[in-house]
Amino acid sequence: MEFVIKQNVLKEELGFVQGIVEKKSTIPMLSNILIESVGENTIRIVGTDLDVTIRCEAEADIKKSGSMCIQARKLFDIVRLLDDADVHFTKDETEWVKMTCGKSNFRLAGVSKENFPEVPSFKSAPMSLSAEIFNHFINNTAFAITNEQSRFTLSGAKFMIEEGTARMITTDGHRLAFIEKKLLEGSSSETMDALIPKKALIELTKIARDAKGNVSFGEDANHIYFEVDGRLLITRKLSGTFPNYEMVIPKDNDKTATFDAEEMKNAIRRVALMADERTRSVRLTIRPNEIEIGAQSSEEGEAHEKVAAEYTGEEVQIGFNSQYLQEFLNIVGAGEAEATDINEKETEGKTVRVKENNNRLRIAFEFKDSNGQTLMNIAGDTNYEYKYIVMPLRI
Repeated sequence: MEFVIKQNVLKEELGFVQGIVEKKSTIPMLSNILIESVGENTIRIVGTDLDVTIRCEAEADIKKSGSMCIQARKLFDIVRLLDDADVHFTKDETEWVKMTCGKSNFRLAGVSKENFPEVPSFKSAPMSLSAEIFNHFINNTAFAITNEQSRFTLSGAKFMIEEGTARMITTDGHRLAFIEKKLLEGSSSETMDALIPKKALIELTKIARDAKGNVSFGEDANHIYFEVDGRLLITRKLSGTFPNYEMVIPKDNDKTATFDAEEMKNAIRRVALMADERTRSVRLTIRPNEIEIGAQSSEEGEAHEKVAAEYTGEEVQIGFNSQYLQEFLNIVGAGEAEATDINEKETEGKTVRVKENNNRLRIAFEFKDSNGQTLMNIAGDTNYEYKYIVMPLRI
């Protein structure tokens, strides 16, 4: 095989495959990628860990058709340091690959395509959803997926399309993230109800991050297929039964406090420094017009801080794992509107123009008492129905 490709084009496509390729695998072949010619001006790059596969295509000048398998990480490390110029690849009969770019010359060990795992054949992708919606769904739920490998059915997201509505739910048994959006009338009548592994979700956000159009997707008995701008991601479905999430969402929370997301996030970050290292617990004392955050460690000391809040009910104390609150506030705060209004202020006798953010993100904090599940969402958000439910700690 012989082909020529632009360095910046190759670097971009190799970057998408890196997260899939196994770096320390019991199957050495999985640390390689397959590069093969498709027609006269396209190469296809494939990486897999047997559970998740990514296939990318890039424009290239094919001198001689064929295929090659190269160590993925080493190739990427080399390509990203090359000059922005044409990169020339040539494979000989012994599977070794010669690569040249400008004054740089490399000779890389390759392996036969016959040893590369068989990739699932691509099925149809009859459904589609905008890349923006997919990214929003994943970013606002993936953080609540469990990291315990033994809890197999919780190690991904439940993704559903039915009756003109898309939703995604994740949980680790202590908290749950739920997001839902009504789709436009005339959307596909196809339905889906599947468990998508966390790794596949993370890789999907990478290939869909800058996409302007839709993510097309479909499924068969064992796999889900996502296609974005010519890039294909195939993932095995998780098997098993996802918990009944509807039973977890509280229906009778009759108290609500609202507060500034950024102010609360920074306060919890500071106070949590004094939390017990084992439980990471912080105590929220909710009283009219304010929430007091407190934490203490018998060995290191304690901290308290107050945050303004809209609340008129009786005083309630609720304990939480500070990490669960921080991760939620970090995620929703990342989407806060940037400052757009420019106002004039007088400082030390001089009039200066400053940017002010007049669209601060606020969080609604719904609860019943100190023992029941607390529900958090973005106050006034009409684009998505988003709920984050956390079980409290005993304090």
